[in-house]
Amino acid sequence: MKTTRFALAFLLVAALSGCGFHLRNALVLPTDLGPVAVTARDAYSPLADSLARALETAGATPAEASAEGATTLEILSEKWADLPISVDTQGRAQEYSLRYAVVFRLRKADDSMIVPQQAVELSRDYIAPPSDTIGRNSERELLVTEMRRDMNAAILRRIDAALRASGAAKAP
Repeated sequence: MKTTRFALAFLLVAALSGCGFHLRNALVLPTDLGPVAVTARDAYSPLADSLARALETAGATPAEASAEGATTLEILSEKWADLPISVDTQGRAQEYSLRYAVVFRLRKADDSMIVPQQAVELSRDYIAPPSDTIGRNSERELLVTEMRRDMNAAILRRIDAALRASGAAKAP
């Protein structure tokens, strides 16, 4: 029984490696990037805080927004919207689409763009019966937390892709 499980596990690993599957590497920032500041229109933005922590984990030296010679990740806008997508027989909304849109860019200290201004949009649908006001708010808050985490990851992936592309362009 144990040898069958071991053989099956080995076969699965061999099949995955044979098809080209590999885990995504962690974001590692180049050393020539210098200190990185994260700025947002909202001084208390949870997204800006989580991006600053993630960039520090990736090897960036944190910097203040007013620091000379710092690369700046600018969160230009952060918008939330709740749109009703279905109603009951009394015309009350029952299902919503929660949308989250962020516009950002990454500039080097010399004002050259690493990641030009771009928008990332996420949306999730949730059911909120009008009679369940307590449950609706807690589900929405869980979605907000999850979407902030997903937005953080999406922005970091775009930064990583831009840095890899610029690194490949510099290589002889």
